[in-house]
Amino acid sequence: MILEEIRYILEDLERLEQAVVDRLVDEPTQVRDRLNREHEVAQLLDHMQMQSSEALRLYDDARGLRADEARLMGSGDDGSLGLFYQQIGESLAYHQQYPTDQIDQPEQRYRPRPFDFNNIQPTLVDTMFSGEEGFGRYFDLNAQYEAYVNLPHVKRLSYLQYLESFDTFDGIRRSDKLTDSYFQYVGSLSDYLTSFMRKTRPLENLDRVFLGFDNDFEALWEKDGLANWIAAAPASAPESHGTGSTPLLSSADAVWCADCEKEFKNDNVYRGHLSGRKHIRAAEQRTANGAPNGANTGATAAAAARLKERAVAAREYHIQRLVAAMSTEKEDTRVNVERRQGMTERERRQELENLYTMMDEAPKAMEVDGAGDGVDGEKEGEENDDDEKIYNPLKLPLAWDGKPIPFWLYRLHGLGVEFSCEICGQFTYMGRRAFEKHFNESRHIHGLRCLGINNPGLFRDITKIEEALRLWDKLEKEKKRNRQDDGSVVQMEDAEGHVMPEKVYYDLQKQGLV
Repeated sequence: MILEEIRYILEDLERLEQAVVDRLVDEPTQVRDRLNREHEVAQLLDHMQMQSSEALRLYDDARGLRADEARLMGSGDDGSLGLFYQQIGESLAYHQQYPTDQIDQPEQRYRPRPFDFNNIQPTLVDTMFSGEEGFGRYFDLNAQYEAYVNLPHVKRLSYLQYLESFDTFDGIRRSDKLTDSYFQYVGSLSDYLTSFMRKTRPLENLDRVFLGFDNDFEALWEKDGLANWIAAAPASAPESHGTGSTPLLSSADAVWCADCEKEFKNDNVYRGHLSGRKHIRAAEQRTANGAPNGANTGATAAAAARLKERAVAAREYHIQRLVAAMSTEKEDTRVNVERRQGMTERERRQELENLYTMMDEAPKAMEVDGAGDGVDGEKEGEENDDDEKIYNPLKLPLAWDGKPIPFWLYRLHGLGVEFSCEICGQFTYMGRRAFEKHFNESRHIHGLRCLGINNPGLFRDITKIEEALRLWDKLEKEKKRNRQDDGSVVQMEDAEGHVMPEKVYYDLQKQGLV
């Protein structure tokens, strides 16, 4: 029945709306749970659009059928709801014949599934990302990096250097960009970034975003606004010899021979080539085959090359816009790779084990928090809530595995004590060890040199600028006072036997007193 089908679709739309609300009520704390929730909501919204389209189709295309069904509903023997009671009787007869059939419960169809300890199933997000991507936090460009380093005439970079500059294409020559290997490389990179954005942002209208990218590229291409892809001026050649222009010439003076399909450095070399036997044989063979003249061939080649340039430029522009929209992920990827390069193999395995452990424990904790009825269940839930809240109550520093260090280690190193250094620009150091270590670091030494102090070894444990200047003045005065005068070393004796310093003796002699 048309009316029953429409009623069922409208009821299903209400259940879908409630399912979306149930998933958006709580905000997950982990990236994995947040992405899993967003993908579930996206699937529900897609199904809601399908059901809404079906309902509109039934409303528009079945107006007459709905009117006929409404008329038949009251055409029974008793004059009211005859067809309705007839269908009820058919339903009762069916269930009496098949009493063991499972009853459909549509209200349970879209509800979040409870966690089952005995049947742990991987979620959609678990199978969507690789281990390197960290549930959408980082890029995994290892395959693209391998394709890049195998390109001809490119600068050899490390993976970390590649992550910093993979969205810039200025260092590659224009002619090298028209190769098939480069075209496949930028295509692979563009496809990966596009799929990565779709996986990490399922609730955004990315089709509209990508369409905006394409429209912006079309506008720039039409007005020749891309700096690396400005249309090349055609290179001229003698028309009598059937040469055409091509944008793939290595220089402005180069000349292309359409008969031999070969480039020459300048016009003089080209003219000398025309009298050669190879050129004459190639021209005769080309004429015998009825090939078009060189000018038409050159124009066709130029148009085809420009189309390929446009395809490559579109992919490069698409990559740049995608990376600009995911700049946070790019920077986080670079930092994560740099951090992992400083770790040992054992530390990497431990980090991966901790990640999988956290993945397994997260749904269990959610199940325990929501379980329990009555007083015991409430107490157990409260205890688990407290455990989650006091996970790091003292703001302990994190170790290499992402977990807080033990409290005894925190107390042993005195990390709860703050030490401030005015010479370092009021920088605060946590713990005595870090404070004592900073006196030999460049920050503190640079601060002393800015004060005119060039002997930092004597100023240990001094953090105030005033104290440092006072001590430096005192040291300078003592240095001057203890400095020995060369004139006070040599002793002189006058005629009367009086002994005096050399300087005093010569001063008295100048005055005529000696």
